[in-house]
Amino acid sequence: MKILLSSRYFYPSLGGTETNAEILAREFTSFGNEVKVITQTPGSNIATDGSEFPFEVIRQPGAIKLLKLVYWCDVYFHNGISLRDALPLLVIRKPWVIRHQTWIRSINGSLTEIGGDASSWIPRLKQFLVRFSTSISISHAIAEHLNHPSTVIPNPYRDELFQIIPEIPRTKELVFLGRLVSEKGVDLLLEALAALKQQGLKPQLTIVGTGAEESKLSHQAKELGISEQVVFVGAKLGEELVKILNQHQIMVVPSLYDEPFGVAALEGIACGCVVVGSEGGGLKDAIGNCGVTFPNGNVQALTEALAKLLTHPEQLSQYRENAASHLSRHQKANVAKAYLKVFQEAIA
Repeated sequence: MKILLSSRYFYPSLGGTETNAEILAREFTSFGNEVKVITQTPGSNIATDGSEFPFEVIRQPGAIKLLKLVYWCDVYFHNGISLRDALPLLVIRKPWVIRHQTWIRSINGSLTEIGGDASSWIPRLKQFLVRFSTSISISHAIAEHLNHPSTVIPNPYRDELFQIIPEIPRTKELVFLGRLVSEKGVDLLLEALAALKQQGLKPQLTIVGTGAEESKLSHQAKELGISEQVVFVGAKLGEELVKILNQHQIMVVPSLYDEPFGVAALEGIACGCVVVGSEGGGLKDAIGNCGVTFPNGNVQALTEALAKLLTHPEQLSQYRENAASHLSRHQKANVAKAYLKVFQEAIA
């Protein structure tokens, strides 16, 4: 099968979109398909490890090149709908599959993307065009907001990297992994930590990540009298990140907004963490039966969930027993097979 994968962002840009595009392209190739990736991100064909990608990456293709690529492929796969990259389909009819990884509709139902203008014509046009595609959604929440038939295939995670390392002692309690920006809810987590302290519980919290809110959060920890419990370790990647996650009991994902999914939760589960996360959006899909959820923004509910797990460690073991079956659906090969099945059905 000849697969043309359109992803606006790609390595060396870093993020969930880019990671998933690379994972899928590599897996499609490993199953014997011919894959070409088109992206607006400048760079080369060199991957993170210094080797060449096992597929061709075409960066910022012009209109003629794009037309030729669409003509070449058997299926045109969009890693997030792109109006620019969809233009060739006006003259060349090919099976069009879209992976929906974020909201086209906002949470309040207006036809806008998060942070967009409700009167914008772009989200409305995207909603109209989606009906001419085969749709895949990364979570049930995304599928429900799409208002178009969609196959739910969850995100993969790097299962060759994120694993339990038995020799690392799991001596620390809480860990947060993500960007330090307001919508991620780290301030809520610090408030919960202060509330736990009033109950006589003093868990240690490791904050992994960087962002605009870091100094503000550090100051908040001091004001709450919990600075001795909180450690900011900055951004961590690869094996260093895996080792940090293996040291912790509980990963907290307290997002204030509705996450479309939540790969960080999968990475934590794969490293032996039980996850406590916000229930809105698709994060609950990522957590599955390997943790607990609480209403977005509810510091009291978050405090109660953490207190229960911290004082009943036997529950942690119960949630960890569910990890293997939950993670199997998110393994790279299984996710890729599910995508390829949709592609074959779209072609047929």
